[in-house]
Amino acid sequence: MTDGAAAPHVPVLIDAILAACAPIRGTWIDGTLGAGGYARALLQAGADRIVGIDRDPTAIAMAEAWKDDRVTSWQGTFAELDEAAMDVDGVTLDLGVSSIQLDRAERGFSFLRDGPLDMRMGATGPTAADLVNDLPEARLADILHRYGEERMARRIARAIVRRRTAAPIATTLDLADIVAGCLPRAKPGQSHPATRSFQALRIAVNDELGQLAQGLEAAERALSPGGWLAVVTFHSIEDRAVKRFLADRSDPGGGGSRHAPARAVRDPAFADVAKPIAAAEAEVAANPRARSARLRVARRTQAPAGRTTRAAMGLPDPVAIGQG
Repeated sequence: MTDGAAAPHVPVLIDAILAACAPIRGTWIDGTLGAGGYARALLQAGADRIVGIDRDPTAIAMAEAWKDDRVTSWQGTFAELDEAAMDVDGVTLDLGVSSIQLDRAERGFSFLRDGPLDMRMGATGPTAADLVNDLPEARLADILHRYGEERMARRIARAIVRRRTAAPIATTLDLADIVAGCLPRAKPGQSHPATRSFQALRIAVNDELGQLAQGLEAAERALSPGGWLAVVTFHSIEDRAVKRFLADRSDPGGGGSRHAPARAVRDPAFADVAKPIAAAEAEVAANPRARSARLRVARRTQAPAGRTTRAAMGLPDPVAIGQG
């Protein structure tokens, strides 16, 4: 999700989800509970029960203030959502950074607020500061290029290594200053120069693409026949992965020609795959974080759950973030 001015928590594309998946009923998994915007909207629209999942202990604690006996909160990742509930009528995944994380300087997600360079959605594992201060230059460049699609990845990685030889890079503004010094000044209306680099480091710290691949498969296992999968993405890597996952899992196979081999015939796991939905101008005006959002929706069939490779989803190879 692109950083922007602080805004109250507003669930992105929630009206589009409710319309595409109507009528809302039964049990739904909110795989990214956050501040509870999706969960509460689903309940108001007719859901009987919500299982809210979040890896962030802050989100789980905050839910105690608003949830009732229709909501069960479960601390974990959405890659494990089928451990929290099965045979559900819908799954929503909002892949953006939540307001709980983005708007709090101490969490270290935003290049607009000075804070410790952390970026962890949970409370364990290496921080972004660990990565920028300890990883070899080539591996840093790989992270920036693969996860941020940053064209100046090598230049930025070189500048990071040069700066850290003088003193550790400890804060978000320290890193944003380094990145900005490597790129042309942003023109009016363009994103901040550090957007792609911060996205890349956040993805690496939280294994977001690995979690996405596993989470989509877990949703396929958890959904009942006729259940809805609704995924909101905020950048091209995520959106491409969801698009290709649904294309692969809704493909009945067969076909073939002299130019392409026939594929094994199979029962597709998803049907009614909708075209991507973007936020309307009014929603973007009210909530700037919706600008880059895309919603993809599909309905589960009766076919057995299957598997999809990272390569089939168009995901880049993972970059090791351990030292050495």
